[in-house]
Amino acid sequence: MPNYTPIRYTSNDGLTLHARDYAAAGEPAAGEPAAGAPAAGDPAAAGGQTARLPVICIHGLTRNAADFDEFAPLVARQGRRVLALDVRGRGESQCDPDPDNYNPKVYADDVARLMADFGIPRAVFVGTSMGGMITMHVAAKDIGLVAAAVLNDIGPVISEKGLERIAGYTGKPVAVGSWQDAACYVRDINACAFPDNDDAEWEKWARRAFAPDAAGRLAPRYDPNIAIALQTGKLRPTSLSLRMAFRKLTHERPVLLVRGALSDLLEERQTAWMRRAAPTMQYVEVPNVGHAPMLTEPVALDAILEFLANVP
Repeated sequence: MPNYTPIRYTSNDGLTLHARDYAAAGEPAAGEPAAGAPAAGDPAAAGGQTARLPVICIHGLTRNAADFDEFAPLVARQGRRVLALDVRGRGESQCDPDPDNYNPKVYADDVARLMADFGIPRAVFVGTSMGGMITMHVAAKDIGLVAAAVLNDIGPVISEKGLERIAGYTGKPVAVGSWQDAACYVRDINACAFPDNDDAEWEKWARRAFAPDAAGRLAPRYDPNIAIALQTGKLRPTSLSLRMAFRKLTHERPVLLVRGALSDLLEERQTAWMRRAAPTMQYVEVPNVGHAPMLTEPVALDAILEFLANVP
């Protein structure tokens, strides 16, 4: 049995979107806000005491909510509700018939819609890669929604080297005839970033990344049209507006940057720029891991839990 409640909500443009809702330790599974119940973050939700803010986890470009299936319960155990989102076109969220909508500004609107529908006035964000870009866009849209943020191997400046590697496989046809084939594929595109993964780990990753399609064939759990955003530059964080959003976020809210020491997307040069631009930003580097850490690595997890301990 899953340790989360599947929840669905409707985007502003009518798509059915999905998230995994992990209840805070000691709390019943939420799923839907109970009629008349206080909203998350309302002092009444904790019997007159201020409840700990929920955590919203947002995955990377070709990934989905399952990437947090080990991390989310560990955070929920600390007394926080955790929502892991399937961004539109990924996982169990509906695909968009208009590929132009596969961009961070629309994704940020989807996050705001989720928060409004489920009575979450503000949350702590954990954004991996594209999820961190979405977090910055949410902050630019309404900084009041963001109480604090963990940016996982991403920033407003990134390396073309890593972006080209990701573009090399995103949206390309994938022919796998078995779960073993799927595990081999996942290993082939990720081994440079996770040299210590064993066969069992690659098998687990394959079952997150693939699912049977309508014909029963294994297929990636994302819409291939998401690749258009890479081709058109909509996922290349080179704009002044995104750098301004990063500065606003790090100036007004606590931020922790997690970087994989082997990362080819957030290399040392980009990391140094971010740390100069945001001197109060906390930083942790995960050894022998590339883009992007799974956040269950001891170094990453310890840093995140310590960071969360100092956030309401």
